[in-house]
Amino acid sequence: MSSPKMKAFFSEHSSKVDGKGRLILPSKIKGSLPEDQQDTIWLSRGFEPCLVMYTQEEWEKIYKQIQLLNPFNKKERLFQRTFLRGSTDVDLDKTGRLLIPKGLLQYAQIEKDTLLVGLGNRVELWNPDLYEKHIIEDDSELSELAESYLNTKDPKEEKGVVFNIHTDGEQRNVKTKTE
Repeated sequence: MSSPKMKAFFSEHSSKVDGKGRLILPSKIKGSLPEDQQDTIWLSRGFEPCLVMYTQEEWEKIYKQIQLLNPFNKKERLFQRTFLRGSTDVDLDKTGRLLIPKGLLQYAQIEKDTLLVGLGNRVELWNPDLYEKHIIEDDSELSELAESYLNTKDPKEEKGVVFNIHTDGEQRNVKTKTE
């Protein structure tokens, strides 16, 4: 008996934006969209000069968190305003194209060639030249980060303090090292 296929976005895919701002979604990306969410997706400005594509379900999770921020707190209000600025839902046409608003294309400096990078629950859209400036190229640095973030040892086996962090209803253990 085979296990069900995981619906997540992975890998790097090349595509092009045409003169009208339309991008053909690569078939691997389109095929990873939940069946009930293949018509509409959300685009937002990334923290780097890129765009971030979300399914409706993922966008709703983020939006709920943003709506919990205090509109009377200056920093939280500024974050809400800045993060949501330019965010929009876009429809996929019958050929799998989406129309990217001109302001978002300008923000990400995407003119034609576009690199789509699957990151599990979201996809980043990049100008390929800019993307290369925002990835880790040093293997030893990547190895250190993997050791730090993907350590599979049970925190109880090592000396140190373990904190339980609850996010989105899930619990994860974060351990601080002691010498």
